[in-house]
Amino acid sequence: MTNQKQNTGHKEKISDTIDLIPFPDEIAHLKLINDKLDAALHQANANVDRVDKEYMAAKRYMADYRGEIDPHEMFQNELALKQIDRTGAFSVGRCEKLAKLKESPYFARIDFQPKESPVATKHYIGRFAFSHENELLIIDWRAPFASMFYDYELGLAGYDAPMGRIEGKLTRKRQFKVKNGILEYALESAVNIHDDVLQRELSHTSDEKMKSIIATIQKEQNKIIRNEKAGTIIIQGVAGSGKTAIALHRIAFLLYRFKGKLEARNVMILSPNKVFSDYISSVLPELGEEPIDEQSFMDIAKDYLEGIIAFEADKDPLETEDAKWAARVGFKSTLDFVKQLDQYLQELPAMIFEFGDYSCGHFVATADSIQRRFYGYQDYPIKKRLRLIAKDIHDCFEVDNFRGEEIPQPRVILKSLMAMLKVKNSLSLYRGFYQWLGLPEMLELPARKTLEWADVYPFMYLHAAFEGFSESKVIKHLVIDEMQDYTPIQYAVINRLFPCQKTILGDYGQLINPNHQHTIADIQQLYSDVQLVELTKSYRSTYEIIAFAKGIQPVDRLEPVERHGEAPIMVACSDKNDEITKIKQLLDAFLQSGNASLGIILKTNSAALVFHKLLAEDYQIQLISPDSTSFTNGISVTSIQMSKGLEFDEVIVPEVNCDTYQNTNDRSLLYIAATRAMHRLTLLYWGESSRFLLH
Repeated sequence: MTNQKQNTGHKEKISDTIDLIPFPDEIAHLKLINDKLDAALHQANANVDRVDKEYMAAKRYMADYRGEIDPHEMFQNELALKQIDRTGAFSVGRCEKLAKLKESPYFARIDFQPKESPVATKHYIGRFAFSHENELLIIDWRAPFASMFYDYELGLAGYDAPMGRIEGKLTRKRQFKVKNGILEYALESAVNIHDDVLQRELSHTSDEKMKSIIATIQKEQNKIIRNEKAGTIIIQGVAGSGKTAIALHRIAFLLYRFKGKLEARNVMILSPNKVFSDYISSVLPELGEEPIDEQSFMDIAKDYLEGIIAFEADKDPLETEDAKWAARVGFKSTLDFVKQLDQYLQELPAMIFEFGDYSCGHFVATADSIQRRFYGYQDYPIKKRLRLIAKDIHDCFEVDNFRGEEIPQPRVILKSLMAMLKVKNSLSLYRGFYQWLGLPEMLELPARKTLEWADVYPFMYLHAAFEGFSESKVIKHLVIDEMQDYTPIQYAVINRLFPCQKTILGDYGQLINPNHQHTIADIQQLYSDVQLVELTKSYRSTYEIIAFAKGIQPVDRLEPVERHGEAPIMVACSDKNDEITKIKQLLDAFLQSGNASLGIILKTNSAALVFHKLLAEDYQIQLISPDSTSFTNGISVTSIQMSKGLEFDEVIVPEVNCDTYQNTNDRSLLYIAATRAMHRLTLLYWGESSRFLLH
């Protein structure tokens, strides 16, 4: 019989709520704001109805009198329809924002006294700005003024306004939790109210989607979010430090700051898998921004290599025991490999181009002139250079054509220039690279015109130099998550395809692939205008879980938040059957708890599949695999690879045996699994436990 979970969720005690709202003035103010929001929402809905009627009336008029309306009037009517449509879209958008504000209008209040003013004025901060009858009642959290809430305690404070720096002092800070229009708590402190609010928010159960963190943004996080000048920011953040949320909030800030210049369609996220994409998909809409495009490195490769060459998906490095394959992957994962490709490209012209004279009748372009032009166009791909040279030769012949003779067209000249190339396509060029290295064994094609995954981006790098790739003119900001999983050559290609501002984030303490040999310093070398920031505080897990995780893998700069809970439990089992029995007991206990999510995390994808089959007959349980597309609460079985970036109220890690987790890479994997847990962590083993648990 299948067990069904009763999701009660997190509930505040009524007595706690009463104790936390000692400010009757704030209850009265919220009622005032709710009334004004109701009025504004009523007016906005009326505007939507009015615009809808105008649109339908205009459409009817054009349909009824189509044969009688002259072309000029028809054109004017079509323009009017487009304008009505734009007005309608704006009105609908305003309705949606007002409805969201009704749920939770604001989360903070700061009273600020400018330097030259005798009094302080109070200001409320929320997800969106709200004005009513020409009065600004709520300030957008992204506005310069609102930055003071995150950056200052009571006392001297200031912010950078469009007209310059404004100095003064904060005389009051309050923070609220408003849910469904009701004030759940209000806190005031002369020191730091963030910690109290943060503790309450972190103690909640997990959600199916990542939520915004605007009410709990910390000072160091705010600095990253509001950094608008950096060309590239690299965020190295420990497990649970909120780096993905920070990157998404930075996008929301930039869309606000550069409205009109930067739109959602100009931003793209490169994320590790579709489950993670689904998990983070609600953050920007929650902040009032449109969803942005999310791709993977494989999606990019498919788009650019379609019709050029095929490639295999990456193998699971934790389940592939092919030493030669591992050596090829490792060789192509270093920064030195990129430098070798660059050296090859420098020497390439001399190796693949046999310069000769081009003549047609008494017209001649000498080999020397062709060679000079070829090197003069060195910023262009090789075949693009030949097209430019062909055009130059044609133009020169045309200038010298005093007798009015027929001269060859550029395409004819180009054909002759192409014949001077010793290499005819990018695959031959790529093969030649390994011959040039003296390491032909480092290239192995699994099938005809089919690459291994480790060869895809090196091939793209050479293909771009030979044939050329079009740079994206649309994407103006690129976010790359789980940076440690990508190699320097992948970054080198992405930099060519997307020469724009970037936010790159990850944790080199959570490196999955044991064959990868690059470091964060290697990635930094690929950028000339990079800023590296480190986040060392972990917010996801309790103090006890983080202390336990640090015992598995010592991370000196990992600092847990002082939120206490149950100590992790290690359960010894007599055999695998006993382990399954004990796991079922843990699942039964979870189903009776108020927790929303439990993750059973196995070392590999195949091990996760086996466990799913063992448990799926008795429990409603989802398998999160590389083929999955979404994340839902309840019980999940997954691999360490697929669990990255996700979080669960409870985590169960089976098979923590000495032969499953034994080497240095296994230590990193076990650390990743442990740090997925928010509130409760259980590890099971039979026989001898992994030596990483003996601490």
